[in-house]
Amino acid sequence: MSRIGKKPIAIPAGVEVKVNGSEVSVKGPKGSLTQSFRPEISIAMEGNEILVSRPSDQKEHRALHGLTRTLIANMIEGVTEGFKKELEVNGVGYRVAKQGKDLVMNLGFSHQVVVSEVPGITIDVPNPNAIVISGPDKQQVGQFAAEVREKRPPEPYKGKGIKYASERIRRKEGKAGKGAKK
Repeated sequence: MSRIGKKPIAIPAGVEVKVNGSEVSVKGPKGSLTQSFRPEISIAMEGNEILVSRPSDQKEHRALHGLTRTLIANMIEGVTEGFKKELEVNGVGYRVAKQGKDLVMNLGFSHQVVVSEVPGITIDVPNPNAIVISGPDKQQVGQFAAEVREKRPPEPYKGKGIKYASERIRRKEGKAGKGAKK
C-alpha cells in the first residue's frame, strides 16, 4: 500500500467537501476548487474524513493512489490557508510596483514589463524589491510565479533578476582581468 495514499484526509471545520463519483468540490473561506480525477481511483467520504483507495496493485494505480490523495489534501489546504510564493527582485534600477490589478516591473529593459492578475491569484508588493503571489490553487500559484520569474531569470555572474525567496543562485566567476596572461 502507498504510505501517502492510505492516510485519511481530515476535513477541518468550515470546509465543505462534495464527492460526485470521480469529481471533488471543496469550498472554504479562501474560495472553492473543483477537480476531476481518474475514475479507477475511488474516493469516499466517511464522517469527517476522505479515504482514497485503488482497485489493484498495478504500477499505474499505485502512482495515481498517492497523487490523488495529495491533490485532494492540497485542495483542502488551499481553501483554508491558501498557498503563496515569494519572489525577490535583485539588480540596480530593478523594481516592481502594483498599479490597480497589474504588476508593473522595471527590469533593465527599454520598456516596463506589465503582468495582469489572473482570476484566483492575488499579487502583493510589500516593497519595491519583493513580490508575493497567493491563491487557493497550489498549481496555479506556482505556474503564475514561474511566469513572472521568466520575465528576467537570475543570471549567474551578478545575480541580477527575479528569483524565488528560497532559491540560491549558483554564482560564476567572471573573465580573468587584464594582464593575467603575459
